Amino acid sequence: MNGGDGGEEVAGAAAGPPPPLEWKFSQVFGERTAGEEVQEVDIISAIEFDKTGDHLATGDRGGRVVLFERTDRKEDGGSRRDLERTDYPISRHPEFRYKTEFQSHEPEFDYLKSLEIEEKINKIRWCQTANGALFLLSTNDKTIKFWKVQEKKVKKISEMNIDPSKAVGNGCVPSSSVSSTTRLYTANGGYPDKSYNYLSNDLSFPPGGSQSLRLPMVVTSHETSLVARCRRVYAHAHDYHINSISNNSDGETFISADDLRINLWNLEISNQSFNIVDVKPTNMEDLTEVITSAEFHPTHCNTLAYSSSKGSIRLIDLRQSALCDTHSKLFEEQEAPGSRSFFTEIIASISDIKFAKDGRFILSRDYMTLKLWDINMDSGPVSTFQVHEYLRPKLCDLYENDSIFDKFECCLSGDGQRVSTGSYSNLFRVFGCSAGSSEATSLEASKNPMSFHWWSQEQKTNESDTWTHIRTRHPYPCAESPGVDANGNSFDFTTKLLHLAWHPSENSIACAAANSLYMYYA
Repeated sequence: MNGGDGGEEVAGAAAGPPPPLEWKFSQVFGERTAGEEVQEVDIISAIEFDKTGDHLATGDRGGRVVLFERTDRKEDGGSRRDLERTDYPISRHPEFRYKTEFQSHEPEFDYLKSLEIEEKINKIRWCQTANGALFLLSTNDKTIKFWKVQEKKVKKISEMNIDPSKAVGNGCVPSSSVSSTTRLYTANGGYPDKSYNYLSNDLSFPPGGSQSLRLPMVVTSHETSLVARCRRVYAHAHDYHINSISNNSDGETFISADDLRINLWNLEISNQSFNIVDVKPTNMEDLTEVITSAEFHPTHCNTLAYSSSKGSIRLIDLRQSALCDTHSKLFEEQEAPGSRSFFTEIIASISDIKFAKDGRFILSRDYMTLKLWDINMDSGPVSTFQVHEYLRPKLCDLYENDSIFDKFECCLSGDGQRVSTGSYSNLFRVFGCSAGSSEATSLEASKNPMSFHWWSQEQKTNESDTWTHIRTRHPYPCAESPGVDANGNSFDFTTKLLHLAWHPSENSIACAAANSLYMYYA
């Protein structure tokens, strides 16, 4: 998928697509017991790996951010030279452990608009590390916060600065002469008993003061503790709910997007932002589409993309103008004649977009499909993957219970050969997007993930001398049966897997099922 010279393409075609991955359960954090009721505040609402893949962050509806760190690399002994001499690859899969957690956001109330602002974490983004400290951005509907998480050495009060045996002159008897009837003194000369914890009127100091004044000494111990500190708060810049934040590759700026505007921030400046995209019409009755997601290009600091509720993706160049009213490229799929229905616009709304690691492709997720777009080809998507086509006959029911408005996230593998997204009944799907690949796996977020079998029908069309691969996925045996999943079980719309993330360099996926974080590897 990543291109290359002609020789590489011929070699890749001869080798064929990579074989389907065999996914295995790795870990689970916060697993529920049978019949245990899930608290609303514990439901995970955001997942994000850092660029190295050594740290993982989750946010929940209670406004908390939980950090996990990778442990399997730390246990690998030997120097770098010894590891380089190893003539076989290390097959150990990523393993994580709980690191720390902190309260990122609290519930607030907007008195001007009489509006409650919930503490739910909408997005988390890692920033560049510095001096051993971790930095990350977290946001709820209105406020973005910049956090620094660092290990600090614990400071303790050590022994006093004099020999206790010489402390008689300070009103304290030597420890060797303390009897059971003598009232004990604390280290600073006070009483442990609160009834005596005051300065006696009979207390007198010798002329010239005490020769053995006892002062506590604060020393730094070898013990460390993780401390999360909010460095900056970026507030009062959005009238509508924030749906996206994204770091720039320059390491200095980031964007935040709501339904109608995208703002550009400098990490060092919290009281000022620049509005770079504004789709708000003069008359709100003329509003036809809203911004649903936005993301910076992974390597080009001047390029970003944002999606809309009409199913289009716009690529903009910050060098063109201060206010990017016009896009440099527009990606949208033309509607098939005669296919329009009441639900067409609703299910076309894009809920999430992600750039591939090399920045060449954009992955988008609408309600029914995943689409892969080549930024050099705006005529249509390179590949389309049907996520749950068997739900199409149930769109009316999904509209009635508001499930049709669920916003599923998507992710790409680090090598760009596979994509993934979630569905209902706590299922998530993995598709191969290499040329000729028919890989389509469905896994359940549990300790015993069951692989479902899918068949694919590939159609190739020659369009502007570019081969476009369109893969249609159908589960069997229940391809057209309404209300059942790929395994023939009744479909559960209350258990949905909305959030997931792919490890940046390995085939490992972290996904959230309610309050539980599941991790799988291949």
